[in-house]
This record gives sequence, C-alpha cells and structure tokens, in this order.
Amino acid sequence: MKRLTILICVLATLAASATYAQSSRKTCKQVDSCEEAVEIWCEGYRRADADKDGIPCENICHTREQVEEIRSRIGC
Repeated sequence: MKRLTILICVLATLAASATYAQSSRKTCKQVDSCEEAVEIWCEGYRRADADKDGIPCENICHTREQVEEIRSRIGC
C-alpha cells in the first residue's frame, strides 16, 4: 500500500510538471523577435515551422538566411 501511494505521488508530480512546461511554452503569436522564434524552435517547438521550410514563425522571421545566422550565433 505504501509503494502504491508513493507511485501515485510520483506520477502526479510528473504530470503536473509536464502540464506546467507545456503551458509556459511560447507560441509564434507570443514571440517578439526572430531570435526568440528560433530559440523556441530549437528548444523543440516544432509547430513553429509547420510547413517545414526551415523558417520558424514566418510572421516574424522572413528569410532562411536570417534564421541560419541566428542558429549559428546561438548554437542551435
């Protein structure tokens, strides 16, 4: 019974932290610069480049060259 209680607590903690991580993630509508857009894309927000053309958040970033320069500068 004690192990079950511990397991439930661990699972609840993991679920809560995953929910927090998802809710604190920015979207393309929330970024203010191309650098910020590239950062969230590099951190795993794949929807930033929905059409998979190498340009995340096309409302902010306009050219692939711009994106590549930022990626090389931030180490992505």
